[in-house]
Amino acid sequence: MARVGVFVCFCGANIADFVDVNEVVEETKKIKDVKFAINYKYMCSDPGQGLIKQAIIENKLTSVVVAACSPRMHEKTFRRAISEAGLNPFLLEIANIREHSSWVHQKDKKSATAKSCDLVRMAVAKSIANEQLHEISVPVTKRALVIGGGIAGIQAALDIADAHIPVVLVEKSPSIGGRMAQLDETFPTLDCSQCILTPRMVDVATHPYIELIPYSEVVGLDGYVGNYKVQIKKKASYVNFSSCTGCGACSQKCPVKVPNEFNLGHDKRKAIYSPFPQAVPNKPVIDAEHCLMLTKGKCGICKKTCEKGSIDYDMKDEIIEREVGAVVVATGYELYDASPYEEYGVGRFKDVISSLEFERMVSASGPTGGTPIRPSDGEIPKNVVFIKCVGSRDEAKGIEYCLKNMLHVHCKARHAATS
Repeated sequence: MARVGVFVCFCGANIADFVDVNEVVEETKKIKDVKFAINYKYMCSDPGQGLIKQAIIENKLTSVVVAACSPRMHEKTFRRAISEAGLNPFLLEIANIREHSSWVHQKDKKSATAKSCDLVRMAVAKSIANEQLHEISVPVTKRALVIGGGIAGIQAALDIADAHIPVVLVEKSPSIGGRMAQLDETFPTLDCSQCILTPRMVDVATHPYIELIPYSEVVGLDGYVGNYKVQIKKKASYVNFSSCTGCGACSQKCPVKVPNEFNLGHDKRKAIYSPFPQAVPNKPVIDAEHCLMLTKGKCGICKKTCEKGSIDYDMKDEIIEREVGAVVVATGYELYDASPYEEYGVGRFKDVISSLEFERMVSASGPTGGTPIRPSDGEIPKNVVFIKCVGSRDEAKGIEYCLKNMLHVHCKARHAATS
């Protein structure tokens, strides 16, 4: 037979100023299976916990409800208290009458009190249905998977590896570095992004506890907490990384030029390429969609040029598996497509560019050598207009949550941007 104890906290004035805690206790006493109900100024304090322990023993309570603040604050505190009184710690329920009631109904004490009573009733009903649980321990695979090789994934991998825990770092691009590699300078030090990023990239490649798997994607994950089996698709690079020295001769001789996605199409790259000069690993891959040998069966210049014989046109995608105990998802972001906002001229006017395009222009390693130019005529603009928050909180065609999207308009004169 259920015997529930309910303990209502004043939380100083956080709850008591906006909720009639005495009324909550009186209403709680009317609930069928509640055998004990009381309030106290600070239920999480040592005297408050002592009150709970004493009530459990004297009233032979079978479950406990604490009406107080967020479980995030003191769930462990109250679980420990009821455990010390001989009750299973998982027979505790917390009714959050601070964040869910007093803090959101400060102008209406009557409504806040009524809602608090309802929250307690629900917690009591759940506590009666609860069953005893017991903590268990399972062996854990001592290896972590980090998905994404941007700055967040790089730092996560290094932090884990420095604790002597093996790491598998998977990056879908040919090189790690992510979006940060495309930036010019970083706030607040205004160091160039490469100065901060590239040493960490090298650290990843040389760290004895990190297995770097570039140009690959996670395609499957099975298992349970602490023991996962991950399937990773290694995309065919058509270059044998183990023998390739990264000399770049193959790329220099390649006759095919396509828009360079690293510079957002503002210059060209070859069909066999490394994303940027400081790439890690600094080994080229072949773009199968544009390689003449792979699409038309003719050319083969890169293979003839490679002195190490590293080019392999027969290479196929392969699935490899790794066992890991934890997964860190650091998959980064993609730029927001602002073209639905026709008033800004995205896609219609060449001189309306994204913030990342602007970053590549002002970067010393960018397509314009650090000089911002108008894409329409290659001239240096006299004025630059920043358009912020494009699509922010627009339920119809944008993004509902607040996101600081930004466009830059390169114009010949100020009136051209404001007219």
